Amino acid sequence: MATAIGWLARLEDAEVRFCLRANRSCERRAVLALFAAVSRLGDGLFWYGLMLALPLLHGTPGLVVSLHMAAAGVAGLCIYRMLKERLVRERPCNLNPRIRAGARALDRYSFPSGHTLHAVAFTLIVMGTFPALGWLLVPFTVLVAMSRVILGLHYPSDVAAGALLGVLLAQATLALAG
Repeated sequence: MATAIGWLARLEDAEVRFCLRANRSCERRAVLALFAAVSRLGDGLFWYGLMLALPLLHGTPGLVVSLHMAAAGVAGLCIYRMLKERLVRERPCNLNPRIRAGARALDRYSFPSGHTLHAVAFTLIVMGTFPALGWLLVPFTVLVAMSRVILGLHYPSDVAAGALLGVLLAQATLALAG
């Protein structure tokens, strides 16, 4: 037990050091502006726009994908809110005065990253039918995940957990769709 606690303490120390280094990049205005914009788009604006565009551009197949995205979005919201309310992990910017919040957080707690969960789930769902959109969606998803740590809002493990949940959610959504 003592070994596990020591290992977790070292992991947390490493995460805080990583967050400090990543967050320092926000001292450059261009970096802060880029990741704040990506984060804001990842709040939902980009994804809602994509859900509206797919049926217009691809007809019924696009509508089906948009409906899968909407279902995954609602499920993802329920999952990450339930986990955040139970696990109550404070955000790095709230615990460490040297980590500055580069954007407004949508809620209080950090684990898991809902932005990353949704970005990964939506990207995988769309690419299941429209793989040609990967050139746009994959880099955007990576930037969303990076933004959460760089902006001081999440630890790397929050982002990793969000990504894993996003993969599982996309797989479940696609499996239910047949």
